[in-house]
Amino acid sequence: MPPPRSRSSKSKFFNVDFVKELLFDPNRSKFVIVGLFIFEIFLNVFIIKKINYTEIDWIAYMQEVEGVVNGTFDYSELKGDTGPLVYPAGFVYVYLILYYVTQFGKNIRLGQLIFVGIYLTLISAVFYIYYRVNKVPPYAYVVMCFLAYRIHSIFVLRLFNDPIAMTFLYISIVFLLHRQWTIACLLYSLAVSIKMNILLMAPGLFIVLLLSVGLRSTIRLISYCAALQFVLAIPFLWTNPIAYIVRSFDLGRQFFYIWTVNWRCISEEIFLNRWFHLGLLALHLIVLLYVCCFQWLKQIRKINELFTFHQRFQLSSDAIVTIMFYSNFIGICFCRSLHYQFYVWYYHMLIHLFWSTKSPSIVNLIFLVLIEFSWNTYPSTMISSSILHLSHLYLLIQLIISLKFELNTKKTKRMN
Repeated sequence: MPPPRSRSSKSKFFNVDFVKELLFDPNRSKFVIVGLFIFEIFLNVFIIKKINYTEIDWIAYMQEVEGVVNGTFDYSELKGDTGPLVYPAGFVYVYLILYYVTQFGKNIRLGQLIFVGIYLTLISAVFYIYYRVNKVPPYAYVVMCFLAYRIHSIFVLRLFNDPIAMTFLYISIVFLLHRQWTIACLLYSLAVSIKMNILLMAPGLFIVLLLSVGLRSTIRLISYCAALQFVLAIPFLWTNPIAYIVRSFDLGRQFFYIWTVNWRCISEEIFLNRWFHLGLLALHLIVLLYVCCFQWLKQIRKINELFTFHQRFQLSSDAIVTIMFYSNFIGICFCRSLHYQFYVWYYHMLIHLFWSTKSPSIVNLIFLVLIEFSWNTYPSTMISSSILHLSHLYLLIQLIISLKFELNTKKTKRMN
């Protein structure tokens, strides 16, 4: 007769120490990740069953791609109820697939279920990235999932194109972590072809490639990105190249003040002023240049090492992710306007960025809640946009202060 199990063996998974490890030890994060992924499946299905779908851009997307179905490849003639088509060619192909799968855009419920799959794909890539980096405590994953009210809405109740672009972006970062540079760059370029905001991470990608594979290979990989953009755009470039370039990569496009989340703290007159836009662009470039020279590249002892084709650095997974997320966040800080669907541009990056600083965890959580408050205040107010800017400024300053030493010494290692 086998001896009875001791009480300690029965309770070893149900004691306070185990729960603490589960919530605070990054090495235990896989248990939390599995639980949260299952939770996300049921939560997303519950949302689309219990909360009404809200039409914003889906019909316009369908009208825009329907023009292509009808044989129109001139971007100056492609438009929907919300205005002209302003996204690159990859958007057209993705939503053409959705157009046919959802019975010409009429089966909204099927579209929502497809976006549940897209959300689960994105969150899987995000979880993998965080697990690979092994920096963030598991309870932060719980916070990320439970604060994602606006994010779930953007995915399954609005069906925007931003989530699709970000999904390809996160998958490309997964391949970066595996040093599969070509696949990563092609996926990155595919993401750019769906929504142009992905270009905010272009400086970070360039630095990662430059340090990892050298200048010659970096130029080759960037040429692959450009070639993919060209191939996807051939039908539209052949018909009206100027219209395609102007419409799909319009850096000067004007935004409506009524939808801005981040600039409600200024008047509409200033918001629309071109000098204000140029000032934001200048600040963006100045901060990006400073971070690039004094944080990302400072470990290069001689500048001419960048131009020797034999120079290589072995960046850690943490350094790769931090550089990519950091580059994107700098762009977010100086955006001319952030609309509600743009929250997905950086929401899943925030916990990594906050935990990359030396800021106390409780302060990180407070600022995460403040950012969430700002994005869930509709319509935005002077207070909500001011809080958002202060939160961004705090995080940016902390990153500049905290990462200078860490990235330059601990996070990179010279290869023999």
